[in-house]
Amino acid sequence: MIGFSDLMNLLKKKSYEPVFFLHGEESYFIDVICDYIEENLLSDSEKAFNFSIFYGKDPDYRPVVDTCRKYPLMADRQLVILKEAQDMKTLIDLQGYISSPTSSTILVIAHKNGKLNMNTSLGKVLKEKAIVFESKPLYDNQVGPWIESYLSDKKRKIDPESASLTASNIVS
Repeated sequence: MIGFSDLMNLLKKKSYEPVFFLHGEESYFIDVICDYIEENLLSDSEKAFNFSIFYGKDPDYRPVVDTCRKYPLMADRQLVILKEAQDMKTLIDLQGYISSPTSSTILVIAHKNGKLNMNTSLGKVLKEKAIVFESKPLYDNQVGPWIESYLSDKKRKIDPESASLTASNIVS
């Protein structure tokens, strides 16, 4: 498993693996990672033919795998994002693809509002073959420093006392 900062640094260096599995209770971090990959992996012209989004409420895994197995058009790679994977009843059937992914496809699986049991057969394949990120909620004492870090990334400053005061109003 990889932490949020480490994963974002990896992505900023344009180091992409064929499969990313993002899961956990805190959906904010999962959304940030998905949005970053979506905005930065392909150019706007490449997205027209090489970008697909699927949702877990769709009844079957086959369209996801079929899309992942295709080759990109006029680009080096394609991006496939599976959102709301926690709702996909056939999620386990993706393990065949995950164990042998297409090198020109980046598959991002966003599994929100809870973590997947990594001791299942799917979990074991994900640990072996994918970049796995678990999004954990922040503890109350972590919110203030997180606010400072967030604002710092946005080129803004806040003193620790103000961050603490803001955090106390958010947490309460």
